[in-house]
Amino acid sequence: MPPVMDLFPRCFLLVFGQLAVGGFLSLSVPPFHVIERGFFKSSAGVYLFFGLIAALGNAALLVRNPAAATALDWIGSSLWAVFVVAASIYLSTLWSEPVVLRARAFVATWGSGVLALIASAQSYRLAGTASVETLLYPLSFLVSALLLGATLTGMLLGHWYLIDRDLPLEPFKTMWSFFATMVGVQVALMLVDVVLFAFAGDAATASRVTLLLTDHTTLLAIRLLTGPIASGILAWMIRQTLKVPQTMAATGLFYIAILSVLVGEFMGRFILFRTSLPL
Repeated sequence: MPPVMDLFPRCFLLVFGQLAVGGFLSLSVPPFHVIERGFFKSSAGVYLFFGLIAALGNAALLVRNPAAATALDWIGSSLWAVFVVAASIYLSTLWSEPVVLRARAFVATWGSGVLALIASAQSYRLAGTASVETLLYPLSFLVSALLLGATLTGMLLGHWYLIDRDLPLEPFKTMWSFFATMVGVQVALMLVDVVLFAFAGDAATASRVTLLLTDHTTLLAIRLLTGPIASGILAWMIRQTLKVPQTMAATGLFYIAILSVLVGEFMGRFILFRTSLPL
């Protein structure tokens, strides 16, 4: 676990890191050669900004209290730095045609970001290495990242339809499908997490599940209501809107969805702060 004095800001910064990593991963969903390059330039710039916040924030916490930092903290901070550098290179390649460099920079961007999230996830784990927590903690972090990225990329893509009136509807439908899938995956994983942590996890983790279900039921209810439940309803509404089709209304619903998902993820990181559970 990170030092208590640094635990809350680390949980808070985690959302920005997840948004950056999930955003770059989500940029691989819409077809690159169908949508104008400007969409990828603007979107990558947004995700680079969030990644920079995560990298600088984690570095600042290490500098402030280096004696309390663990090896995982240093590894994670280094990986965030690599993420920012790789993302900057990828973004720069969008103004020219270095195809090989762009592909390698893109893989390095999401690869270093995924590794940074895995390192961060392991630092919150209470159980030993040979446990279900070793797998489920990073998996939960990555699913949250993908949901954040899918939602914001869906909103940014919908906004692009206001610029490119001739853009076919299929990329938007594909992005919606990815968003809806990640909502379902997160709901399923949250249920699996609670059950496995309670019955197959370490005793320390199982005690935190009990703490969550007894002392933090209101917090859990808010997490579920503002996150998966609201997002699932909005996903259904977006699908119905795209049947019309009405991309402007669907984009407006994606605006609401990103607010819902963000609030839900911030509540999830507050649960992480209070209980060490990755929900």
